[in-house]
Amino acid sequence: MKAVFLDAKTLGDDVDLAPIEQVTGGLTCHERTAPEQVLERIRGFDTVLVNKVVLGREHFEACPEVKTIAVVATGLNNIDLEAAKAHGIAVLNVNNYGRSTVAQHTMALMLALATRLLDYNRDARDGTWARSDMFCLMDHPIMELEGKTLGILGYGDLGQGVAERAKAFGMNIVLGCRPGQEAGSVDGYPRIPLDELLTQADVLSLHCLLTEETRNLIGERELALMKPSALLINTSRGGLVDENALAKSLRDRQISGAGFDVLTEEPPRNGNPLLADDIPNLIVTPHSAWASREARQRIVGITAANLKSVK
Repeated sequence: MKAVFLDAKTLGDDVDLAPIEQVTGGLTCHERTAPEQVLERIRGFDTVLVNKVVLGREHFEACPEVKTIAVVATGLNNIDLEAAKAHGIAVLNVNNYGRSTVAQHTMALMLALATRLLDYNRDARDGTWARSDMFCLMDHPIMELEGKTLGILGYGDLGQGVAERAKAFGMNIVLGCRPGQEAGSVDGYPRIPLDELLTQADVLSLHCLLTEETRNLIGERELALMKPSALLINTSRGGLVDENALAKSLRDRQISGAGFDVLTEEPPRNGNPLLADDIPNLIVTPHSAWASREARQRIVGITAANLKSVK
């Protein structure tokens, strides 16, 4: 193989690419690649590794030597799959690498919101606690997770990981039907229509891929169905939730809080409704749920195995 990695920087500086280098017999790495640089950098290579770089028909037509594309992520929305198939190019991706780290981040958001961790931390540091006439503060309502219902929408590897951890906290797990799914039972958990889940869930955690069917799946109507005490967690994909509707719902106290690791535009160079500083009980993290070193090194290992399978 003659392989090139167009955006190696996206896996971080602390991962070891040796497993991929051993399979490919060497690897040319670029930290980042701008759209106008793609053609010149893939010429002469039969194997192209990317994370977020977009590859389309124009690249495949100009570089017929490309036979394999290895995406070092799960999502394939940056690859023109139809064009790749037409040119006989194998497209590989990485699954099941982030169960532990994404589930951990999901639970961290859930716990921080339920305990009002950021609010109480602020109160302790800004002098509010020092001015109190009691030994403690109880200004922000705390939700005890035990006995509460966790609704999971998207019960793949990540949803299963979250269910395992939430069960250890004593939560009741209920699954929701994604578009096209039927109600029933999975792993002993009930799977019910989304509207029913929205009315029952104390916490709703999203773990769906972003498709035309799931885009803005949670909007104004769906938020109105949720309990006023409910929390909404999204560590999956930006675009699953109507961000303007969520911002309004939180300001109006229609739901109690939200924790998001993803936004519709990343990075949010043009701003985002969820980044306003007047939204209560909202935590936003910068798409970092997947990014433990262990998970990123796992991506390297799985990518190496994928490449070995087509060598």
